[in-house]
Amino acid sequence: MGYSRSGKMEPPDDNCGGGPAADGVRLGGRLAGRSLLGQVAVLAAWPLLEQVLAFFVGLTDLLIAGRMAGGPDRVAILDAMGLGGYVGWFFNILQGAVATGVMALVSRATGARDHRLANQGLGQGLWLGVLAGFGSLILLQTGIPWLIRWIGLGAAAADQANLYLRVLAISGPFSGAMFAVNAALRGSGDTRTPFLAMVVVNLVNMALSWALVFAPAPWGGHGVAGIAAGTVGGWIAGLLTTVFLLGRGKEAGLHWAGAALRPHVETMRRIVRVGAPQAMEIAGMWLIHAFGIRVIANLSSEGALGAHILAIRVESMSFLPGFAIATAAATLAGQYLGAGSPRMAARAVRVCWALAAGMMSLIGVLFVLARYQLIGWMAPASGIHLQLAAPLLVVCAMAQPFFGTCIVLKTAMRGAGATGTVMRWSFGSMLFYRVGMLWWFSHTDWFDLTGVWVVLSVDLFTQALVFAWLHFRGTWLHARV
Repeated sequence: MGYSRSGKMEPPDDNCGGGPAADGVRLGGRLAGRSLLGQVAVLAAWPLLEQVLAFFVGLTDLLIAGRMAGGPDRVAILDAMGLGGYVGWFFNILQGAVATGVMALVSRATGARDHRLANQGLGQGLWLGVLAGFGSLILLQTGIPWLIRWIGLGAAAADQANLYLRVLAISGPFSGAMFAVNAALRGSGDTRTPFLAMVVVNLVNMALSWALVFAPAPWGGHGVAGIAAGTVGGWIAGLLTTVFLLGRGKEAGLHWAGAALRPHVETMRRIVRVGAPQAMEIAGMWLIHAFGIRVIANLSSEGALGAHILAIRVESMSFLPGFAIATAAATLAGQYLGAGSPRMAARAVRVCWALAAGMMSLIGVLFVLARYQLIGWMAPASGIHLQLAAPLLVVCAMAQPFFGTCIVLKTAMRGAGATGTVMRWSFGSMLFYRVGMLWWFSHTDWFDLTGVWVVLSVDLFTQALVFAWLHFRGTWLHARV
């Protein structure tokens, strides 16, 4: 069932790929005159390329880390990088919340053809992103010793993690600003500019990280701190690129405007109102995942945490189309709601849902068929990691359609402004499985890393059912932004 502009239920329209005049609604900008499938393609193409680049950056970091040393030293370094990957996600607690609020506001404003409000969302989002980045930096710098102790890393891995995280924290203000600006651009329908900026981030990141580790002295030889410093340099270069490209924007589109850059309390309040529930959600999710990392780090198998992060890195190949299509779903949901058509917003999300679940399921087949080759490529001649990580990819493959469902439906609901709904339902399932069940099973003798991944996959299956029900229920279409 769909919703009319008056909020009344309407029968569904099965013409999912219909032309731009479907439901009598036309979007502007780069989406004007395109069919629904064409709009999805325009919005997802650049984010997909961006995700591919991000994948290669993360892969490069692991390739560097896996070749810095051998034997026990390599196990310690990969365990430290495993923790570092999750701590990098910590930045999303505040920065991702700001980005979600900015995207929801700008997409609604763009759909309503309110260019002044869209530019105001960009300007106020920039300052909120910088503040969020500084908050992330302070929290991380003060909390690193406690975090490492709580996770329970061995002494060698703890030293490596401390070196890596101290440097990584410096990237906070730069990545926070860039998250917010890129979110505004995507909300306006411009996914190409964020892609170009992320090209710079990723290329600088890879080049600097490699040079700071393997180049002759005094440039090289900095170990995991060099990998982190490459990340910081990448974010600085990317932010400068985004600022430059927006400065050349046309007056009719999203651009820097003096009035929009001056502090505006009401616009900031609107961004925070949408983003605050996501900040709570991501903070809770991060703590839940940190508990899972603690469980993994304390398993009896040596190298379990490193094997976990290797499998996560392979699994991220399926994130590439999943998150790219989810970005399109969130943008279209916001713009169609701003244009007054909840019915088209729901239809756009369902098209994206089917595409993401199908593509991720196909990639899951690759995980099963090439699991040994994929793990062996990232950690060559490491039998410990190959033995532990390869079975995880079989479990991962079975969960792909449910993971795709969660990615698209939750991202679309956030893009529509229903962040509170996503937070409440996500927490319920994650607390039950990722805290309660993991804690229970971790006290048994037979529980291992594969068992951890089975529990995580059952959580995804449960959340997929819940968010499918919430999607068809339709209350998310009336969220206030």
